Amino acid sequence: MSKIAIIGGKGLGMPDYLDNVKEISVINPFGVPDPVLFSGFFDGVEVIHLSRYGKEKTVPPSRTNYRANLYALKQLDCSHILAAATCRSLQEEICPGEIIILDQFIDMTTHRLSGIQEDLKTLETACLPMGDPFSEELRDHLVEAAIVLGVTVHTKGIVLSIEGPRLSSRAESNLFRSWGADVINMVTTPEVILANELGLPYAALALCTGYDSWRVNDDPSGEKDVETILTENRDMMIRMLTYAVRKIEQHDQGEL
Repeated sequence: MSKIAIIGGKGLGMPDYLDNVKEISVINPFGVPDPVLFSGFFDGVEVIHLSRYGKEKTVPPSRTNYRANLYALKQLDCSHILAAATCRSLQEEICPGEIIILDQFIDMTTHRLSGIQEDLKTLETACLPMGDPFSEELRDHLVEAAIVLGVTVHTKGIVLSIEGPRLSSRAESNLFRSWGADVINMVTTPEVILANELGLPYAALALCTGYDSWRVNDDPSGEKDVETILTENRDMMIRMLTYAVRKIEQHDQGEL
């Protein structure tokens, strides 16, 4: 039976979509995971919910212990990771309130540790292939979920992750657009990199909460609008994630 990890970000911090929820804790060579871990069940499938920002939303992306978080999911024998994130749009056609199923990344973080095996002194090579960092199988489940649920979805998207906590300057934003990046956030890397290093299939849906600073007439810090978008789309993100949970379980049981 599968044990699926769901990483919840803004708007999806608590696992109220699960039954028999218990808070759990683990310690690993990289420390204690900064956020809170919960276990619970959805339709009989065990789910580990990792609250990326903690109960009180006090852990910023730039200070998150990504290595402890991802290694904890490995310790708990998770077989797949589905992640929810927010992002800002770098392209006109990706509008606030729409979902992007990420398929590539550009890592512009500068201070985050994204290696695990070398610190564990294993024989694993540090030269990890990263041509296709997101699981195609899990991406397909999320795309299918969006189609079935009638959700506007971009089936591919290049996410550029910055260090934060500041947002990008207009010059940076225009540079990232010229590189072909579709959206920008602060969390996808090194999360997806670590998942690959640990051999955990990973896919992410990203909710666009606004345009980045390249749009001259927009206010990229409109937090009131962000909260509205998160509230309006929370149930939809849960339905997409839990649809994918069912598909993973069906696949593992040989029903697909």
